[in-house]
Amino acid sequence: MDTGIVLVVVLLVVIGVVAWLLIQRRQTEELRERFGPEYKRTVNELGDPRRAESELAAREKRLEQFNIRPLTAQEHERFAQAWRSTQARFVDDPTKAIKEADRVVVDLMRTRGYPIGDFEQRAADISVDHPTVVENYRAARDIAIANERGAADTEDLRKAFVHYRALFEDLLETSESMEQEVGQ
Repeated sequence: MDTGIVLVVVLLVVIGVVAWLLIQRRQTEELRERFGPEYKRTVNELGDPRRAESELAAREKRLEQFNIRPLTAQEHERFAQAWRSTQARFVDDPTKAIKEADRVVVDLMRTRGYPIGDFEQRAADISVDHPTVVENYRAARDIAIANERGAADTEDLRKAFVHYRALFEDLLETSESMEQEVGQ
C-alpha cells in the first residue's frame, strides 16, 4: 500500500477522533452548565460521568414528551394564596404544614404539566427545568420522612419548609419572596 494513502487514512482517523472528543467535551460542558449541582450529584450517584450524562440526557428527552406550561394568572394567584395559608399554619402545626407544603408543591407540578409518579421520578423530572432547587426538594423530603419516624425537631421542619419554599417559588416562576416568610 502506498505510504501516502496510509498517512491520509491515519490523518483522517486522528481528525475523526479529535472531532469526536471535542463534541463529547462540548456536550459535557453543556450538561454541566444546564444541570449545575444536579450534574455533580448524578455523577457521584452513578459513579461514572458518561453514565450520568446519559441519564441526564434521558431525563431531558423524557420531559420533552410532556406539555410543561406556565401558570395562568388565576392559577398563579391560587397557588400563591395556598402557600401563604400553608406558611401561616407552620407556627401552630409544623408537621401538618410540612405535609401541606409537599401537597401544594405536587399539585403545582401537576398543574404545570409535570408527570406525577413516585418521588424519585418527580425529582428527576424537576431537575431538567429546575436543577438548582431539586436538591431542596430532596432535602425537604428527607426531613419529612425523618419527621414521620419522630426523628425531626422544629428546626429541622423549619429547614424543610424553607426547602419546599425554594422549589415552590421556582415552580411558581416568581422571584418575589412570599409574604410572612418562615425565617431562614
